[in-house]
Amino acid sequence: MPGPTRGEQQAAAARDQGLHSSGWQALGTSVQLVVTDHPEQARAAVEQVLAAVDLAASRFRADSELSRLVPGRWTEVSPLLAQLLTVARDAAEWTDGLVDPTVGQSLRDLGYDTTFEQVTKAGAALTVVHRPVGWQQLQVQGARVRAPHGLDLGATAKGLAADLCAQAAAEACAAALVSLGGDIAVAGSAHGRGWPVLVSDTADPGSPDSSGQVITLYAGGLATSGTRARRWTRGGQLVHHLVDPRTGLPTRGPWRTVSVLAETCVLANTASTAAVVAGEDAVRWLGMRGLSARLVGEDGTVVLVGDWPDEEGT
Repeated sequence: MPGPTRGEQQAAAARDQGLHSSGWQALGTSVQLVVTDHPEQARAAVEQVLAAVDLAASRFRADSELSRLVPGRWTEVSPLLAQLLTVARDAAEWTDGLVDPTVGQSLRDLGYDTTFEQVTKAGAALTVVHRPVGWQQLQVQGARVRAPHGLDLGATAKGLAADLCAQAAAEACAAALVSLGGDIAVAGSAHGRGWPVLVSDTADPGSPDSSGQVITLYAGGLATSGTRARRWTRGGQLVHHLVDPRTGLPTRGPWRTVSVLAETCVLANTASTAAVVAGEDAVRWLGMRGLSARLVGEDGTVVLVGDWPDEEGT
């Protein structure tokens, strides 16, 4: 019989510590919520945040604010979308364009034109893949936005959503941990202790080639970006969702995953994505920014940067 899933393992661990855990699907990914108390109120708060982010920023919903923006036209947007767009532009500027919110057309050309569950996993060979128009084309002035063609906020929206969810949950309980597809934000401590978290570099932590480590998260956020979780083929060629904005094509660097600890989940997500795109320069790039990270190469080699904990686990 199959063993317990990762979510089931986390739920069992939470119960052992006197915590409350629940899991579901939202934003096209898995959601894991762990709280110290008032689980129903905390979950309701998190679900409200996720619904608002989805309606504001999904590129897969025709009724989302993002989908209804007219490229090149100044538009008044909601405070939430303005925040999401500002964070995306700031992330692009901070990473010198390694993380770019205008990769949406490239992703569509590669076949990622609907939610990942509905993506055709094997299709015809690629013909034309457009390069992003560039993050500089996104202009945000308060609640007024001038959007370029090809916006996709996936690289930062999930991290910011995790931060917002953790804050909202913590208003309903003493402390909370929120994981959105492995991007984690915490608010408060788990009964005076940190939050044990399994960091894994594959979509299936139980697979033979997975490399896992248990660390304790005390504050802020943790994010992992990689090339293995969302993959499909076109013309027999393997492609994935992490696009290099300089080419419009999937990254081809040496790292299959990069995990980063930071003050917030959105910062961790930005840095982990940028590091994968940076390739050979990732270790230097992370070190110059004083970040702690765990990089796993295509051959399984693990490289630690900064103050990343060295306790290995599974």
